[in-house]
Amino acid sequence: MPEPSLGGRPPCWRPPRRATVLVSGRSAASAGSAESERRQPSRHGRGGRVAVAVASLVAVVAATSACARPATTLTPRVVVPAPGLPEGVDLAVERVVDGDTIVVTGRRHIRLIGVDAPETVDPRRPVGCFGKEASGFLRSLLPEGTAVRLVGDVEQEDRFGRTLAYVYRVSDALFVNAELIRRGFAQVLTIAPNVTHADDFVALARDARSASQGLWAACPAA
Repeated sequence: MPEPSLGGRPPCWRPPRRATVLVSGRSAASAGSAESERRQPSRHGRGGRVAVAVASLVAVVAATSACARPATTLTPRVVVPAPGLPEGVDLAVERVVDGDTIVVTGRRHIRLIGVDAPETVDPRRPVGCFGKEASGFLRSLLPEGTAVRLVGDVEQEDRFGRTLAYVYRVSDALFVNAELIRRGFAQVLTIAPNVTHADDFVALARDARSASQGLWAACPAA
């Protein structure tokens, strides 16, 4: 896929970040109140919003990859895309950071939208219950070199500069964000206006909790 033109901006230009508003987080999920989140109105409509998000995600990845330190290019394994994949940006996984963050081609950090896995890498916080298991599960889904498709929502980045995305495995169209919640390796974290799949994630978390999947069985405080 050719890289989009950035209109003569410097190689390390980053688009301005929008402020985010926390709608529901770990505390709500921990208390077990899987409440549906109120969706924010969009002048684009759902289809238009997704199209705008995909275009924005392409621009973010292209712009920020120019800022990465030189690294060996990791090429995705040759994979025929599975039917049903939404439009997005295809890249390769370089590594898994933890249960909800990965690094893709160009050393770009990708934060999976709508999910919150237990902490494992923040030196200021203890390793969370089921955190190592969540990281290991994500590594099993996305080993190094796995071709993934990134699909954006309304906002391009979080406050840490990580690209926000829904992640799909190209080979079989597995929706990775949803799979983490469905199998009990992550809770729901809904931050407006990135709410395209919020209701689906809440429903999956409710089912996982009812079935005592993953952290819902292992972590009494979940």
